Amino acid sequence: MPQSAHRLTYFTDSVINQMTLLARRSGAINLASGFPDFNPPDELLAAAERALRAGYNQYAIPWGSTHIRQALAAKQSRWMGLEIDPDAHITVTCGGTEAMLAAMLSVCNPGDRVIVFSPFYETYEPDIAMCGAEPVFVTLHPPQFNFDPAELRRAFQQHPKALILCNPSNPCGKVFTPQELQIIADLAQEFDTLVITDEVYEHIVYPPNFHTYLASLPGMFERTLSCGSLSKTYAITGWRLGYVIASPQLTAGVRKVHDYLTLCAAAPLQEAAATALAFPDSYYHDLQAGYTRRRDIFLQGLQQAGLAFSEPQGAYFVLADISRFGFEDDLSFCTWLVEKTGVAGVPGSSFFHEPIHHYIRLNFAKKDETLFEACRRLAQLA
Repeated sequence: MPQSAHRLTYFTDSVINQMTLLARRSGAINLASGFPDFNPPDELLAAAERALRAGYNQYAIPWGSTHIRQALAAKQSRWMGLEIDPDAHITVTCGGTEAMLAAMLSVCNPGDRVIVFSPFYETYEPDIAMCGAEPVFVTLHPPQFNFDPAELRRAFQQHPKALILCNPSNPCGKVFTPQELQIIADLAQEFDTLVITDEVYEHIVYPPNFHTYLASLPGMFERTLSCGSLSKTYAITGWRLGYVIASPQLTAGVRKVHDYLTLCAAAPLQEAAATALAFPDSYYHDLQAGYTRRRDIFLQGLQQAGLAFSEPQGAYFVLADISRFGFEDDLSFCTWLVEKTGVAGVPGSSFFHEPIHHYIRLNFAKKDETLFEACRRLAQLA
């Protein structure tokens, strides 16, 4: 019988999904998968019900309904400090995951090199494999997860087609500084490289850190494909609404790929999401305050459990150091953790190119009562 495609050799089963299934079977608190356990804003739920009743139940315009693109353009123009054209610059996708894949497939050829900072989100390497491209890894060094500019320059000297930038970073919570972003921008322009950004946590940043959009730097809009998502900002991970913002030339390519990947995102949910995109700035201030509170609750719990960690600057994950427990295999530790405490995390090794096995990733996008209970259970480790 014919065999499966060779590209599948680069794929592994999602460890996040494995741990989520284990949590469900065992009744553990799931801090593995990156979704909140609280509802979206009531106004957004009401808008979804109205959209369903109003007849938005057939195919939308493939690159996004007029309503959502106009709302996205207005919001992102304000936050990015750029003039985003809803017709020329935006492609609405089925989540940020498709946004990243569509962006990569639209610009990467077989044999191209793509720079990836390590640790990285688990879909990037398969995305690169699906393009037939080759990853070039650059290490983010703990505890601050900074990069070495000399190492990054050596990576650019391999003449990559693109660099993937996750900012704020999943899994380590790093927020790249304006100075670091300028180094990346200067090298991208010097070596004529595109940048594909994953900015789904753009509004979840902890003071004094702040988010800077790479595309907003001089000379970078034309060579940046900015990928985003509504999932994290509005607690609607199941709605699968993402987008790519890019120059007209790059957008034309993204739209071609998107058309054949998924055709369009869910029409009624696009209409409803426009309501959220029009929320006032106070919504984002409250979002930041809420996640800052959750982070503080959870980090205090990790301290009481005797778990060392690198304090996240953004996003809603923390990498906890499990060195003191003596496990050589972080997957075995996560399985043991579920059995001992009833809390599920993700082995950190699934995010690193380097042979690192002493971290686990934990998600604190949870209700306060969920976090307090998780902390109570983790206290058994002290």
